[in-house]
Amino acid sequence: MSKTKYSEKAQDKVGKVMHEFKEGKLKSSSGEKVKSRKQAVAIGISEAREEGLKVPKEKKKKD
Repeated sequence: MSKTKYSEKAQDKVGKVMHEFKEGKLKSSSGEKVKSRKQAVAIGISEAREEGLKVPKEKKKKD
């Protein structure tokens, strides 16, 4: 079970994006077909964040 909390609508959004990915219809912003599962999840979370849905803050990268 995940510790981070996502709203139901955010989970639905990620689910829809993953469905597109599985069908091979998901494309990145550059127009390339998405081949990575991790990239597909990142796109779903990003789209949910743009819509103002409840998604945890981005983790800061350490150098």
